[in-house]
Amino acid sequence: MKNLIFNFKKFISNKNTVTILGVFLGILVLYFGYNFRVQQAIKPIRVPYATVTIQPRQKITEDMIGYANIPPAMIMGNVIINPAVIIDKYANYNTVIPQGSLFYSDTIITAAELPDSAFVDIPEGYVPFSLPVTVESTYGNSIFPGNYINIYFKGLNEEGKIIVGKLVENIKVLAVKDSSGRHVFENTDEERSSSYIIFALPEDLHLLLRKAYYLRADRTIEAELIPIPNTEAYTGDVGVINVANQYLQTYIEVNTGVVPLDELPDLEDTIPEIPEGDETINEEQE
Repeated sequence: MKNLIFNFKKFISNKNTVTILGVFLGILVLYFGYNFRVQQAIKPIRVPYATVTIQPRQKITEDMIGYANIPPAMIMGNVIINPAVIIDKYANYNTVIPQGSLFYSDTIITAAELPDSAFVDIPEGYVPFSLPVTVESTYGNSIFPGNYINIYFKGLNEEGKIIVGKLVENIKVLAVKDSSGRHVFENTDEERSSSYIIFALPEDLHLLLRKAYYLRADRTIEAELIPIPNTEAYTGDVGVINVANQYLQTYIEVNTGVVPLDELPDLEDTIPEIPEGDETINEEQE
């Protein structure tokens, strides 16, 4: 037994032996470490994907989700692996999730995060305006969000003659909605017709356009606002939004009026006083 221990110590104390053992152990570590990393890289991960095309703002249910085993090396970006993060959530308002696509974190939002995309990009100091339109006046549903339009004014002058001209130019379309308030171009599976174009203007131009819009009720003027695509957007930079025709602006201002805020009466002054005795009559009628 003593000889065995002596021989083992002698074997261990040999520098060549230690070197060989060190190299051997190093090879084992490299082999198993490399093999572990390879297995981690090629071992498939169960990942959810869309079994149907999911439209913007559509709620995602469990039956819309399938699963596929994918190598980790093929999963890039902010891919969602946990289906609990997806089920009962919504597709982002500006996103169509194609059939067969993986789910990404920036394409999924909660119900509380669902905005109306028509009002997301309104600049500070601008006021939204909803202009009624038809399929014909939008050139067969050819005015899209992000397009630039000019607003033309049509009406009758004092002599009853038709006047037409560009009133406001370089307006960016924020949204196009149908008669039910749904975005016309968000759903690729459903045909919708344009009923409203939504855009935003600075307050002074908003008031001008609002006045022109309300002049529709004046039968002596028969005002009409007509959206026309701004072709400059396709050939170069679009200018700033502004009034394009001073004559039309003056014409609209002359035929309308504005009550300044400091001239508005107090609400208390507008409530009529009830004569004495009327309270009793009203109570008896009730």
